Amino acid sequence: MYSKDGQSYFVVDGHIHYWDGTPANQANRYGEGFLNCFYDYHRNLSPEDEVWSLEHFQRQSEDQVMHDLFEVGYVDKAIFQPTYLTDFFVNGFNTTEQDGALAEKHPGRFIVNGSWDPRDGEAGLERLEQLAERWHLRGVKLYTAEWKGDSKGWKLSDPWSYRYLEKCQELGIRTIHVHKGPTIYPLNRDAFDVADVDEVASAFPGLTFVVEHVGLPRLEDFCWIATQEPNVYGGLAVAMPFIHSRPRYFAQVLGELLYWIGPDRITFASDYAIWTPRWLIERFVDFQIPEDLQSEYGTLTTEIKKKILGLNAARLYDIDVPADLRLPDGVTDGDGEAIGSEPLSPAAPVAS
Repeated sequence: MYSKDGQSYFVVDGHIHYWDGTPANQANRYGEGFLNCFYDYHRNLSPEDEVWSLEHFQRQSEDQVMHDLFEVGYVDKAIFQPTYLTDFFVNGFNTTEQDGALAEKHPGRFIVNGSWDPRDGEAGLERLEQLAERWHLRGVKLYTAEWKGDSKGWKLSDPWSYRYLEKCQELGIRTIHVHKGPTIYPLNRDAFDVADVDEVASAFPGLTFVVEHVGLPRLEDFCWIATQEPNVYGGLAVAMPFIHSRPRYFAQVLGELLYWIGPDRITFASDYAIWTPRWLIERFVDFQIPEDLQSEYGTLTTEIKKKILGLNAARLYDIDVPADLRLPDGVTDGDGEAIGSEPLSPAAPVAS
């Protein structure tokens, strides 16, 4: 929880990792290049006093993670989003198994998401069932540009992807996070194109698709899709740190999102450990749309900030919000659901 000026904010960090990017785990030059590209994002978009050494960035200890997120980072609940990259990292970069082991040591702190790749065929469907049973999955993170052998990516609209989305419905996995944002070396930029979200959002109205990184640099494409697909959300990972390095650009990104999809389908994320949540949350609560842009975008109210920082994600994941951190009675989202009141349904047990 973060409090300032008499207001308290329930915080859900919707996109975090517990990775191993150390040289010992880098399988090849691509693993090294991927980690170093992440580090460049961290180094170039962070305030000077928040920049870590490369060694610190490569892997964080359990104590460091808990300190950065919960002791000083104001986070009430954090959602692990795995990225396997087994072609680049010996034991995978950031796996559900790694995340889950940490979550089990700290009950109530984390939600553990899984992952799948349609190129794994029938064997992958069986593995998804096993992951869902082991970790009580309510969400998955998909990485359409991940390399696998000779393949340099896949699309959500591929026939086998449909099989996996159908399996998600069957297993009760209703939140589908998809990396659709800036490329990372050596992955192909076009494999992160947001266009395939349009088809599957229409085909699977019972699923929610959280487009991580809001499609950057394809923000306009994302907005035109999301405005007609009510089950498409925007995740602010990677967009958030521009609040420091390019605040006017951040205002324009956020303003476009608010104009097209409104405040009820935008979720906060630090993308830890590329960035830490503390300074992002502090600056976001203090942030306001510049006056000369307010005629187009309006202003950021406390209510909007509370929705983005945690109440929207709490609604997606049935997280119970303490009564004193909910919005007043009568404040609803675009579907008429009360924001931050009771969970939508009894929450499944979480590996945490």
